Amino acid sequence: MDLKIHPTLPRRRDFRIGCIGSGFIMNDCHLIAYRKAGFNPVAIASRTPENASKAGRRHQIARIYDRYENLLDDPTIEVLDVAVAPNAQAELIKAACQRRTVKGILAQKPLAMNYAEAVELVETCEKAGIVLAVNQNMRYDQSIRAAKTLIDSGALGEPVLASIDMRGIPHWMPWQRELGWVTLRIMSIHHLDTLRYWFGEPERIYCSFRTDPRTKFPHEDGICAYVLEYSNGLRCVGLDDPWTGPAKEGCPSDIYIRWRIEGLNGLAMGDIGWCKDPYTTPSTIRYALKGDQTFRQPVWSESWFPDAFVGTMAQLLVAMENGTEPAISGRDNLRTMALVDAGYRSAQEHSAIALA
Repeated sequence: MDLKIHPTLPRRRDFRIGCIGSGFIMNDCHLIAYRKAGFNPVAIASRTPENASKAGRRHQIARIYDRYENLLDDPTIEVLDVAVAPNAQAELIKAACQRRTVKGILAQKPLAMNYAEAVELVETCEKAGIVLAVNQNMRYDQSIRAAKTLIDSGALGEPVLASIDMRGIPHWMPWQRELGWVTLRIMSIHHLDTLRYWFGEPERIYCSFRTDPRTKFPHEDGICAYVLEYSNGLRCVGLDDPWTGPAKEGCPSDIYIRWRIEGLNGLAMGDIGWCKDPYTTPSTIRYALKGDQTFRQPVWSESWFPDAFVGTMAQLLVAMENGTEPAISGRDNLRTMALVDAGYRSAQEHSAIALA
């Protein structure tokens, strides 16, 4: 079976991309993926001009701007690629909409600080005639796309139960201390968006938190457990654990992100390569259907980081050249943002929250 792990690429590869941000995600994921795909980043700016200069030289980007405003004023930029902290992103998107120079924007997740701000950004882009997409890049992990193919083809039959289990210690960013976020809006948002990608919209979410003993700044969303309830009976369970035991305090570790889908006709399981060493380790899948004697285990050479970032930019470029909605449009992403906000509310109220 063709598991369709590769994204659809645009016919036109020379859209002129202006990049804002020069940290790990931009430097070691976006720009590496874009060069592999033949995309065309032509300008870069960053909060720290020296870092923008280093990234520009590394990736052969011709124009390096000292200030992001100068990049936004460049009339030759067609697509804006944003990789900044969540509390800085809205200002950039609104500034681009005021200028109406770019035709498309690829924003980072989370799209905004909360659902209400996300709605405002989506509406602002729509009024400006700018196509907005969100970099929910786990949708383009190869095992996640393979699972989507199995679901959509009916191979697994009606889904009964699905789970995503993260036992990993992410590299937290400095801005998280300021925002007080640890897991739900940073890591769980990937998993919640993936479950939506696989199965559509749940009716409600129940979420429970406890603090992460390793994280010293004040927070509520340390270890996150949640259940999504679907009207057809499907239940999806997530456990996102950035503690994983004293793995940094002298105890052997058991680090992984694994997913599992049980259907009436088959079973599929995956292991995400993101938290491996090196981080470019490919994800895996194994699945079996009624009548199989063993599990099928296809392999590939691509990995979530950095190869999934080809897909997130490609889906925006395809939408721009076809005049269609991006696969991960800003408006679609509002449902993921709503699910995250509902998760916080559920944990605070100790009750299931309906998405309606």
